[in-house]
Amino acid sequence: MTLDRSITLSNVSIFQEHNLVLSDITFNIDKGELVYLLGKTGSGKSSLLKTLYSDLPLSKGEATIAGYNLASIKRKEIPYLRRKLGIVFQDFQLLTDRSVAENLRFVLKATGWTDKSEMAKRMEDVLMRVSLVSKAHKMPHELSGGEQQRVAIARALLNDPEVILADEPTGNLDPETSEGIISLLLEISKNGRAVLIATHDMMMYQKFPSRILKCEDGAVLDSGQKKVIEEPVV
Repeated sequence: MTLDRSITLSNVSIFQEHNLVLSDITFNIDKGELVYLLGKTGSGKSSLLKTLYSDLPLSKGEATIAGYNLASIKRKEIPYLRRKLGIVFQDFQLLTDRSVAENLRFVLKATGWTDKSEMAKRMEDVLMRVSLVSKAHKMPHELSGGEQQRVAIARALLNDPEVILADEPTGNLDPETSEGIISLLLEISKNGRAVLIATHDMMMYQKFPSRILKCEDGAVLDSGQKKVIEEPVV
């Protein structure tokens, strides 16, 4: 893997249990690159992301992400891989019984941080990145959907990940709020992280065009190699 590549897949096939979902996947994503993963519901987008963060085992092909070989990764190594990844979900997955700051503190403690002053500084840093420092003491239900998703992105940034994987990050948001989230993820990529966004929201691609990987008919097509958008994805 070259030094500027964060994700490399070669001849990968992805299975859900024993069912083949995607086959013969080959692509690279570099540091500082934002890539859309497009496709209809059920086309394999989430299965591909789950393989990248080692929730689904890789049984065929070669794949490396953030320096970890997914074909040979051991179970005990998976938590360390995930510290190098920031994962953002459609439904935010915030802990509803604690404040924004407590949500972030929980992740820091779970990933080995112990110094309270360093934790406080890191929390302030990531909340500043997403323009939510003033909301640190709010509970999730006191925030808008867009603010909750920005908290989720702040959480994903806590351990300074090499890669951000976002699974339908704008799926529960209105168009204006969605633009703000994609703009934020684009800014994050420009700071040197690889960002892969799974979505079926063509409006976001049209507003913020970038390279596309498209799941279609059991394959992954790469706009870096050929035209892959001919009609709206629904």
